[in-house]
Amino acid sequence: MEREWLFSLIPLTIGMGFLGFGAYGLRQAAVLRRRGVTAEARIVRHDVERDEGFTYHYPVAAWTARDGRTYECSSRFGRGKVGSGFRVGARVVVRYDPDNPHRFAIEGWDMKGLVLLFTVLGSILTVGTVTVVLVRLLTL
Repeated sequence: MEREWLFSLIPLTIGMGFLGFGAYGLRQAAVLRRRGVTAEARIVRHDVERDEGFTYHYPVAAWTARDGRTYECSSRFGRGKVGSGFRVGARVVVRYDPDNPHRFAIEGWDMKGLVLLFTVLGSILTVGTVTVVLVRLLTL
């Protein structure tokens, strides 16, 4: 195998990473759809991260679960801007897993479309790269 074949590892690796992230997100969403329960929550603060000149805000929601325990968890998704519906003190609805309340989603904030986009792009890159490599190997 020549060195040029090593370049096929780049889109394959990116595709598999995207596909893994997307599949994990879709699985989490499916678990919440099946077993999740809703609760009224309040945004208590935003965890802020700065990365290469960009600022990301991760809302932290606090709610009381059905078992009477209070939970305060940060969203997995950060955004550059916070809309008025997600400012500190805003009331939101969360869907959480009663077996693991730290697995939750803030309705209207968590980005289902982004997870689906990663899944589709990862699938395209992975299947496309494998197809090209197989065609190349079969036509040698």
